[in-house]
Amino acid sequence: MKKDAKIYVAGGETLIGSAILRQLEVQGYQNVIGKPPKEPNLTQSEKVKAFFEESRPEYVFLAAGKSGGIQANQKYPAELMLDNLLVECHVIDSAYRYGVKKLLYLASSCSYPKHCPQPMQVESLMTGSLEPTNEAYAVAKIAGIKLCQAYCHQYGANFITGIPANAFGPGDDFSLEESHVIPALIRKMHDAKIESAESVEIWGTGTARREFILADDLADACIFIADKYDDPMPINIGGGLDLSIKELAELIKEAIGYRGQLHFDISKPDGMPLKALDSGKLRSMGWQPQTSFLAAVEATYNWFLVREEKKAIAHV
Repeated sequence: MKKDAKIYVAGGETLIGSAILRQLEVQGYQNVIGKPPKEPNLTQSEKVKAFFEESRPEYVFLAAGKSGGIQANQKYPAELMLDNLLVECHVIDSAYRYGVKKLLYLASSCSYPKHCPQPMQVESLMTGSLEPTNEAYAVAKIAGIKLCQAYCHQYGANFITGIPANAFGPGDDFSLEESHVIPALIRKMHDAKIESAESVEIWGTGTARREFILADDLADACIFIADKYDDPMPINIGGGLDLSIKELAELIKEAIGYRGQLHFDISKPDGMPLKALDSGKLRSMGWQPQTSFLAAVEATYNWFLVREEKKAIAHV
């Protein structure tokens, strides 16, 4: 991509979308359009078409669509599925109809079968049953992958897919109901520390393992892929480190300075037993994450503390 190329990040208010916007600025891209609050409602077809017709982006990063952890997926499966399906259909179709040169769609590691070989390879997609706790969301993300491939096959569109590991970082959602595991644990342990609570409850057995990637490292990988990758076969984007939920909780406990106990509620679901990505293709192309996991957690917690302080001042 040339530095003056017209670029649109769909989902600029999401964790990943906002990180892509930051990275584009850092790397000197000068013509980014549709930034919040100017982004259209992507669930409304006519508004998406009008935006593309007027703006005519050359490159699109599709990072939009609602997401959440196990609790949100269990409580709002219809909402999560419908939102993602609508966004994918409207953005991908408009990208084709209005001449986008290249589109990078971000799927999810939830798209892989629950019991596929580890680390997960793209060849395993659609070879087995999905994890029940996030099946509706996963089906929607798979539909996005297949829609990109369909436009490639039928129209020759250069629409590619990246499958990221669990992203986290500054700007994350720290609500207990809808957040993913890292921001949820940060919120729980921070509140427990402030309240001098004796213990923190964590869903599941603690044995499930997840691979994580800082959102800004993921954003850097997205720009790298958009510049260098042209295959309709999806490409994995992993941070290279997978941890059990228990190991993760202990690390976050140490980073926050919480001194209480961790209680694992085994009556609650674990989700997939292991989600680690085979990112060998991306590594062979020359990309590596730049941030250590501990540094990424500390940066995320520091951002959270600043936000909490601003909220407290605003309520005075």
